[in-house]
Amino acid sequence: MKQMQPVSGSRDVVIVGSGHNGLIAAAYLAAAGKSVLVLERGSQLGGATISRQIFPDYEAWLSRYSYLVSLLPDQIVSDLRLNFRTLRRRVSSYTPWHDARGRQRGLLLFPDDQQRSRESMEELPGGGEEWRGYLKFSALQSELAALIAPSFLQPLQTRRQFQQQLRTQEQCEAWDSFVERPLGEAIERYLLTDTVRGLVMTDGKIGVLAGPHDTDLLQNRCFLYHICGNGTGEWRVPEGGMRALTGALMQRCMETGVELCTESPAVRVEPGTKWHRVTWLHEGREYGIDAGAVLLNAGPRTTASLLGQTWQAADRDEGSVIKINMLLQRLPRLKDRDVSVQDAFAGTLHIDEGYAQMLDSYRLATAGQIPDPAPGEIYCHTLTDSSILSPALQAAGFHTLTLFGLDMPWRLFEDAHDQRRQLVLSRYLDGLNRLCAEPIQDCLARDASGSMCLEIHTPQDLQHELDLDRGNIFHNQPSWFFTDDVAVAGRRGVETEWPGIYLAGSSAVRGGAISGIPGYHAARCVLEGQGGSGRG
Repeated sequence: MKQMQPVSGSRDVVIVGSGHNGLIAAAYLAAAGKSVLVLERGSQLGGATISRQIFPDYEAWLSRYSYLVSLLPDQIVSDLRLNFRTLRRRVSSYTPWHDARGRQRGLLLFPDDQQRSRESMEELPGGGEEWRGYLKFSALQSELAALIAPSFLQPLQTRRQFQQQLRTQEQCEAWDSFVERPLGEAIERYLLTDTVRGLVMTDGKIGVLAGPHDTDLLQNRCFLYHICGNGTGEWRVPEGGMRALTGALMQRCMETGVELCTESPAVRVEPGTKWHRVTWLHEGREYGIDAGAVLLNAGPRTTASLLGQTWQAADRDEGSVIKINMLLQRLPRLKDRDVSVQDAFAGTLHIDEGYAQMLDSYRLATAGQIPDPAPGEIYCHTLTDSSILSPALQAAGFHTLTLFGLDMPWRLFEDAHDQRRQLVLSRYLDGLNRLCAEPIQDCLARDASGSMCLEIHTPQDLQHELDLDRGNIFHNQPSWFFTDDVAVAGRRGVETEWPGIYLAGSSAVRGGAISGIPGYHAARCVLEGQGGSGRG
């Protein structure tokens, strides 16, 4: 594919940032006959939705930053006729626990085998009662997900409009449990064991620093995003890795005539009445173009800077994530002899994510201390999709692991960053080794110099590499799926104070994760000829 070099003149639309939201917006607009120019500051399109051969000695294309897909609506894939698909993981999750004799056991849940899931959960203290509580909790999730998911591609509704759609006792109970009251109350009401409470609570903590009983309900907002994708909340593996999504979007953009400029960082956006002036740099030269509409697929700090404004992050906008990518010569043997290693790693493997453990880790992280043990979760792409490895690596039994660490906020790494990053890495490796019958270090591939094939990203690393303000994968706090402002109802959550300038990234209302939702709404605003009248 050829990436166009900077041009002059005017365009119907200029999009700043080539993350998946920007490419989705570009594809919709170009297909509708708009002339579209995409400006990307880096040398590679895709933002966080990329794959790279991280370890040069091995032909393994890891999804470097984002890695699973749930929130991307099927409608977007269908509308754009993308050559992209996701694969179901045959295991939902594996959560270690210890029995009364101190023996390591594991809770194994399956998406399509309720009998095996029930049998595994009934081995926990509480047995059948815990299973019934889990089914109740899951049913409430499903009730709310079925209500929320169809709204993601619609204009914003008010809280009251959503409440008016509640028809059954179960829907009302779900709304009260997950929208009105702190998530921890529902977890503690329906679930008995520390293991299952922790398993469920992780969805309220992915990427944010939040506790189960926080009164601002940040944990609830985070939780809802993780359970609502396409009405099921199932997190699936992108076949071919994340580069497959970016590749499919790039192909569609090229087919519809989108101009793609890499190594072209935008430096200014000057709002006008009919036209907006966009200025960028390329190879040391400054270029400018007039655009009928401008879509900003960037973080809030960069967006504000482009528009000549200042931006101050709220305390809750702080990112809280550690990302570790690994290439293994083989999967490690487990201490739990009742579960195969292929089952344990096929879904999400939870490490030190008991409910009590995460209450403690949240307390420590909030106080500025690195949690010990450090909660995190692992998934193995290659047990679902081996195509990201060369045939030789597949035949040799190689695998990839990705670890996502919780309760690791920006504040922990502001001082002595490199030393603290290494300390956190050692704690996660220690946590994994407590589950394994052999050191994970012995299973890791080694490069030509003998170094272990792994890389770690802190919130500071994510800000530097992806322009994620304070390493926040959501750009700012996850928003509700509705608005409490009646004046905003009917808008799309991407509008700015300037007509024709729209947010097209995760900082928009209903932004965050691999969803394409902000890009879709920004494109709709352009196609519907909407002016900007303030963020929703």
